[in-house]
Amino acid sequence: MSLAFGKCYDPTGAVHGIPTFPWRFAPDGYATRRQLRARGLRPGGQPIAAQVMRRARRRKAGVLVAFLYRIDRALPVRPMTAGKRAALDKAMTARRTCPKCRIDAGYCIPTSLGMCPSCAYPEEQRAA
Repeated sequence: MSLAFGKCYDPTGAVHGIPTFPWRFAPDGYATRRQLRARGLRPGGQPIAAQVMRRARRRKAGVLVAFLYRIDRALPVRPMTAGKRAALDKAMTARRTCPKCRIDAGYCIPTSLGMCPSCAYPEEQRAA
């Protein structure tokens, strides 16, 4: 058993407080939030049941952790309501509309510019 594997393997939770498994070695019956969402489920208020851990040299703490939830306690995803859909459509329209020229760009305006590229760089548009 490698040293990194040994530090991440704590199925009783004695060291880390909750059961901890090495990356990709979680037992069946557990899933991350993304894995639950792919199955059409959500955690539904249940506490974190376990975690998977691996070394990450670029992280300040030196480890990367993903929390796991029990699949049997997960609830189905709530359906999208008409009000939620209208609010999301309105928000996406606001992200696509340039505040300077008020034209829908057809894509999300870069937040670094704060406006469409045509308004941000008008001299380059005239030269082309």
